Amino acid sequence: MTTSRTTASTCCYCGVGCGVLIEHDDEKILGVTGDPKHPANLGRLCSKGSTLHKTGDLAARALYPELRLGKGMARSRTDWDTAMDHAAQVFGRTIAEHGPDSVAFYISGQLLTEDYYAFNKLARALVGTNNIDSNSRLCMSSAVVGYKRSLGADAPPCSYSDIETSDCLLIAGSNMAFAHPVLFRRLEAAKEANPDKRIIVIDPRRTDTCAIADLHLAVQPGTDVALFHGLLHIMLWEGWIDRAFIDAHTEGFDALKSLVRDYSPAMVSELCGIHPDDLQAAARMIGSAPSFMSLWCMGLNQSSSGSAKNSALINLHLATGQIGKPGSGPFSLTGQPNAMGGRETGSLSNLLPGHREAANAEHQSEVAAYWGVEQMPLNPGLSAIELFEAVRSGKIKALWIACTNPAQSMPNQTLVHEALANCPFVVVQEAFATTETCRYADLLLPAASWGEKEGTVTNSERCISHVRPAIPAPAETRPDWAIVCDLAQRLEKQLRPGQPSLFDFSRPSELFDEYKGLTAGRDLDYSGLSHAMIDELGPQQWPFPAGAERGTARLYSDGQFPTPDGRARFIAEQYQPPQEKRDARFPLLLNTGRLRDQWHGMSRTGTAAQLFGHVEQALISLHPDELRSRKLQDGQLVRVKSKRGSLILPVQGDEQVRSGQAFIPMHWGDRFLKGLGVNVLTQPAYDPLSKQPELKQAAISLQPVALPWELFILVEGRVQEQLSALRPLCEDFDYASFSLTGRERSALLVRVAHTEAASVDWLSRVDALLGLDSGPVVAYDDPRRAVGKRVRIEDGRITAIRLTGETAARDWLRNVWNSGEADAALRQWFMAPLSSPPGGATISNDKTLCNCMNVSQSQIEAGIARGLDLDGLKAELGCGTECGSCVPEVRQLLSKRVNFVEA
Repeated sequence: MTTSRTTASTCCYCGVGCGVLIEHDDEKILGVTGDPKHPANLGRLCSKGSTLHKTGDLAARALYPELRLGKGMARSRTDWDTAMDHAAQVFGRTIAEHGPDSVAFYISGQLLTEDYYAFNKLARALVGTNNIDSNSRLCMSSAVVGYKRSLGADAPPCSYSDIETSDCLLIAGSNMAFAHPVLFRRLEAAKEANPDKRIIVIDPRRTDTCAIADLHLAVQPGTDVALFHGLLHIMLWEGWIDRAFIDAHTEGFDALKSLVRDYSPAMVSELCGIHPDDLQAAARMIGSAPSFMSLWCMGLNQSSSGSAKNSALINLHLATGQIGKPGSGPFSLTGQPNAMGGRETGSLSNLLPGHREAANAEHQSEVAAYWGVEQMPLNPGLSAIELFEAVRSGKIKALWIACTNPAQSMPNQTLVHEALANCPFVVVQEAFATTETCRYADLLLPAASWGEKEGTVTNSERCISHVRPAIPAPAETRPDWAIVCDLAQRLEKQLRPGQPSLFDFSRPSELFDEYKGLTAGRDLDYSGLSHAMIDELGPQQWPFPAGAERGTARLYSDGQFPTPDGRARFIAEQYQPPQEKRDARFPLLLNTGRLRDQWHGMSRTGTAAQLFGHVEQALISLHPDELRSRKLQDGQLVRVKSKRGSLILPVQGDEQVRSGQAFIPMHWGDRFLKGLGVNVLTQPAYDPLSKQPELKQAAISLQPVALPWELFILVEGRVQEQLSALRPLCEDFDYASFSLTGRERSALLVRVAHTEAASVDWLSRVDALLGLDSGPVVAYDDPRRAVGKRVRIEDGRITAIRLTGETAARDWLRNVWNSGEADAALRQWFMAPLSSPPGGATISNDKTLCNCMNVSQSQIEAGIARGLDLDGLKAELGCGTECGSCVPEVRQLLSKRVNFVEA
């Protein structure tokens, strides 16, 4: 009999840093629950965190080192010694022949702090290059600049508890209900407990987050700086500022006051596309509130003026003195579980460990002396966009990518794929072999993943948690820090022959203990912490200097800021419009954002069929009026085009989106959507200070396409192997979409459309892969019309479907698969061209609104029709009783019912 046990750890998704309890049997993770003792989530988990044990299918994992010796060759399995010797030889030779800046490292906000530290020491102390950047450049670098310019340090001043105690809370550019649902649950509870709490949401879309808002400002995309200046204009006019705080603790107010004088309500309202009364109402809420807090995310950061947006928002806090006290302060919501740890360790090309600057001579000397090396590299490092441009131009000749998927996540994917294809040597250190980037790996190194490694993470509120492994890493996978140290020790033989190793680490705690010394005396000082102390005290917020007994919940309560004179800075910058605007050729503005149940490039969440239940495939959303004016129907295929590339997608009507705008979730890459994914459309223009790209805004055109031949596939079991086998076979079709479906039984779904039918040979190959070429298969063929159908039935139920040429029955056949039954009377209709099952039964392929309890939208609508309110729905159906992510949508359905009855 196997005995299960529980290990405390943290989630691996967003920057909330939720504590989880992992149930396991020392070999396999069996389940997860929220840790009620962790201060970040107090036992709550979102739909992604609660299904962590269902993700990470070993069939998708990188389990052994793989190497190829030529670009045209396939990789083959090798041993670790051969792999690392080869990597060290190529990197050493490249450095010797072309200099240290001919190599680069691109790493991830998913890494642990100890992993980050090892990479930074490798790049800076051993290789001698600042060419190390993180995918956090794509999400948080504008927030870094905003904090540093305005407050003196990259230090979010708030705690999560301030969300609950704030009297007025502004959410800007964040669909918090989807991106940070655990925090949103805390906000919902706080609003319910205190209905007088005022919530303002700034977002071009009316997202689920807006359901909680007292005021939604649906601004035109990219106009946030003008909005914040307009709010301050009104607050100055009405006297809603704290002049005593301004005089005692800030600099630069007069210049800002002069600037915002021009941002009148009439001008700002017209520019932002909002009513003047709403602007006045927002200013009144902020200016009259005893405490004011702001939360923001990618809508502000992913912009060519992201730094200005951050500083303009922080200006509101400084002008009102709303910082450093309970319920107040500017609080950026971090996008990844350890993006903060990356910033702390220097994992952006312009940073050094301990919140130091790579270009600062004093900081260079401090780090060099600590590491015992002659000097830090002097040349500026390349940020993410610059780095991949340098790879494509040939400046970077060896590239090491760890725990990130730039072939999905970077803007302008055509350039990124060209760069990776032409780079002489690409190493990918990755847990999942199925990412789009892995296809370009000359050397693939298998990394340990969540639940398998140890270290620390820092969440959005500066809270450091100890991540513990629950099970051994599978096969030949290794922790990231160990892989880095292995490479470094081999490289040292070439670059530091005969000298003591800089990388003599045998466990992650040793890296932590060395690194924390670089924080001593700095704003983020956590020199008083250790892995053992965190285990004893629980997660702690920095600063936590030596001798401290607990962490620091709130910064700047004394009005002193980490600037040379101790004063915060008002930043006065004019509004600058986004780089790309609508025009006659590209008349729509594209926005990108998150789905509720998927994360980033779906490397991990894309392995769990359950997480596709809410949104199953990539779609482009337009306002229903936009659909009508363009004479488009829901589900119709359209070609979406920008100046950089194009995609074919189904279109859907969505009242959350304003006319003239469009929305596509950011997650869909080339693995699930033929055509390099959504980021083939997005633009690489970036903020001049933060170097963060403007992923949130691109001008697009949209035209219907006629693709008369269709293919539909559903195949049960071994979904990762089936996806990896079928995806390359669909490259020549105009449209191809891949997703998963099911819960207890998983299946792969494939939808294809093309101008002409596939060949008989191609279909035969596919049938062989699906097991539809022999055995208990019902078949029908009409070669004249290029129609072919196959349904495999085993043990009385459907296990595979392939429909080509005519796919009318796909929805009800899928329902039959899902039911697990296929009686003889029904089978005679499987080949019929019927869009509904015989007998007039209804089709209920609607989305899963509550993933935790497997409750569909139609079930909830039926309950509402019977008169159930939210509490009644929870009691009868169970929806909203676990993670609560479905509650905003349930409330919307209830609201629609109320409005319908009143009408």
